[in-house]
Amino acid sequence: MQGDIERILLDAPAIADRLDELAATITADIERATGIAEDSDPHNTLTIVPVMTGSIIFVADLVRRLPIRMRIFPMSASSYPGTATESSGKVELSDLSRLPDDLAGHHVLLVDDILDSGRTLRRVTEELRGRGPASLHTCVLLRKQRPEAMDFPVDYVAFDIPDAFVVGYGLDYDDQYRNLPQIVTLRPEVVTG
Repeated sequence: MQGDIERILLDAPAIADRLDELAATITADIERATGIAEDSDPHNTLTIVPVMTGSIIFVADLVRRLPIRMRIFPMSASSYPGTATESSGKVELSDLSRLPDDLAGHHVLLVDDILDSGRTLRRVTEELRGRGPASLHTCVLLRKQRPEAMDFPVDYVAFDIPDAFVVGYGLDYDDQYRNLPQIVTLRPEVVTG
């Protein structure tokens, strides 16, 4: 697996340092906007909605840094079928039954792995807004430096990266490489077969 790596974009220490900063910012913002805190009323909680499976490692590391009451309702969205390195343009949502039908009064933090076209985030935010949350914030691990991603409104971005296909730290190619502790590009011959 290590031999498949072309370049390391973000190593594990850089990711950990940035998550510390990001969690502190999110915690302060959420506490200020909602009153949710570690010692607040048990019914006043943050609802985290991670988009699986790409965000699995990111959300696990992030929530352990958020010292506030929360509930987690994962869902799935897919726009990169199989060995595709470009989005199909069609976003398929699944596991919606895990989400509460009514989010009235809930403060929601949507967490996704990567923002490249904005289609997934747009589709998921529409779904969540339709359930009536009190507030909805968005957070992504990576935002590609391409116009549609840079122009898409998102509340929290851990890293802006070049417009390249990346894997590791939860992101995959053909359901592989998620377990790499860093974010990398793959050698072209690995991706093209």
